[in-house]
Amino acid sequence: MRNQIVAGNWKMNNTTAETELLLNNLLEHQIREDVKVYVTPAFTQLSQSVAKLEGSPIQVAAQNMNAASSGAHTGEISSSMLKGVEVNTVILGHSERRSLYGETNESLKEKVDSALKAGMEIIFCFGEELNERKENKHFDLVKEQLSSALFHLPNEAWSQIILAYEPVWAIGTGETASPEQAQEMHAFIREQIQAHYTAALAEKVVILYGGSVKPNNAQEIFSGEDVDGGLIGGASLNADDFMAIVNAF
Repeated sequence: MRNQIVAGNWKMNNTTAETELLLNNLLEHQIREDVKVYVTPAFTQLSQSVAKLEGSPIQVAAQNMNAASSGAHTGEISSSMLKGVEVNTVILGHSERRSLYGETNESLKEKVDSALKAGMEIIFCFGEELNERKENKHFDLVKEQLSSALFHLPNEAWSQIILAYEPVWAIGTGETASPEQAQEMHAFIREQIQAHYTAALAEKVVILYGGSVKPNNAQEIFSGEDVDGGLIGGASLNADDFMAIVNAF
């Protein structure tokens, strides 16, 4: 059975004081043993979050990293820096990194390779824009994103990869892919993995949905056979809402 996972992407939110408050509120909730829970604070709050959550089942992940191990990359963070503060999971390929900062399938391939070499776990994001869905190009786009950045990897590397499908038109817009649309794409993703690897490997890969998941729609979205949880944006900034999503399976 695949892991059920809910990860909260805090994006560029929460000062030190706000992080302390949110983590305290999260720790007041009972954490389900059958769901893996992640929070992804800004770089400046990673150490604080790791220390605060020590001994709890909530894990801390980073929102990004550079492919280089060190050097003249002002403002960037390497895998060794993340591991140095006991963060071993990183989000790569988020739509905002692609659209706002020019990340490409090729540059993400380099990041994936670097993260895997460092022994990091990866939450790899991908998904289509609204115009690509309207033009019925969403399956081709997702196939290209996966094949370019991930399908060169050996089978064993997939034990370190969590996929996160995020239809870009549903991120922060209030729009959400229907449960049927989410399941259709997640099934397609699993079919692509099977075609490039094996059915056994495809069955093991966790695929999350990301795109305006809220307490009132999480259960329906998570009901899809191939939907294993969610990468949560805005709702992860409220402890009650986030934990309601965690408990939506």
